[in-house]
Amino acid sequence: MFLPFFETLRRAGVPVTLREFLAFLEGMQAGLATYDVDAFYYLGRAALVKDERHLDRYDQAFSHTFSGLENIPVEAVMEAADIPADWLEKMAEKHLSEAEKKEIEALGGFEKLMETLKKRLEEQKGRHQGGNKWVGTAGTSPFGAYGYNPEGVRIGQNESRHQRAVKVWDKREFRNLDDTVELETRNIKVALKRLRRWARDGAAEELDLNGTIRATAEHGYLDVKTRPERRNAVKVLLFLDVGGSMDPHVKTVEELFSAATAEFKHLKHYYFHNCIYEGLWEDNRRRWTQQIPTHEVLRTYGPDYTCIIVGDASMSPYEIAYPGGANEHYNPEAGHVWLTRLKDQWPKHLWINPLPERYWPYTQSIQMIQEIFGKDRMVPMTIAGLTEGMKQLS
Repeated sequence: MFLPFFETLRRAGVPVTLREFLAFLEGMQAGLATYDVDAFYYLGRAALVKDERHLDRYDQAFSHTFSGLENIPVEAVMEAADIPADWLEKMAEKHLSEAEKKEIEALGGFEKLMETLKKRLEEQKGRHQGGNKWVGTAGTSPFGAYGYNPEGVRIGQNESRHQRAVKVWDKREFRNLDDTVELETRNIKVALKRLRRWARDGAAEELDLNGTIRATAEHGYLDVKTRPERRNAVKVLLFLDVGGSMDPHVKTVEELFSAATAEFKHLKHYYFHNCIYEGLWEDNRRRWTQQIPTHEVLRTYGPDYTCIIVGDASMSPYEIAYPGGANEHYNPEAGHVWLTRLKDQWPKHLWINPLPERYWPYTQSIQMIQEIFGKDRMVPMTIAGLTEGMKQLS
């Protein structure tokens, strides 16, 4: 009976295998989720999802398979309305507090609530909207969606409006983890964790539990040992494109910057506009008065640094190809000269592009930069893109 669920998961892009599906069925046969819908949901998620990037797809497939009753013909609902009484009773015992059980008495008790629901489904002959009796939408009936009743059963509604339904069947909790969506701070941190090289440095302030136990056992008295804290030793240079066509991406880039600042102890950032030329800056308010020569940055930071450039790479081709091509000042040397210097100075380099990848083939400047850095060195600002980029830099 769960084959449609398995097929829906595959169509949704969850790479579930037959072995995992059989493990899920074994769990069901063992009675791990017999009377508990939440347990059924979590059993399926534990058995069928092996990567957190697919959690939201699982939620959608689960909702598509086991929810959406408002889209099912009434005749089909009536045929499927034979809900076992012991299932309902045990579900109530597991999920309802004493206070909630008392509130349900407003309709005559939980059994009366479900009995009335079955009766309404049998009597109702078509879709209903508004009112206070039938199963439908926008009414005060205890059954249906997008209405109000202090104690009710919500059917076919994608979110709770009053937080008073007896059971919520279709809640989604992981909509931001899909690897095809744009990044948010949490997702960025998860992806950046792949770029790690641990080292212990600084003062010996962290408790060394194993060393303390060993020394105490050897000496016969409590001998507390400490050690330097373990930190991510990766050094990162972050170059951020600002202004112009980057304005729509400000929020996403801010989240990337915030996550990178939290993740990397050794992080230095500079700003540029469109393409990197002879000058960079650390404060956008003083971009013209306090520029830092790019040659100085090249001399200061050695090849052990990882270079990450964030920008949409969308500009006039002249800004990359010719001296004087910059749109805000006269650049004595072409943009491609400076980009090549950066690539040669920092062999570990990556360009993160917030522009959706489907637009890249239609922008000449993006193709020019890909020729300079290599196509595999430009990744989209998605979880999958950033994860792939971190793999290349590791």
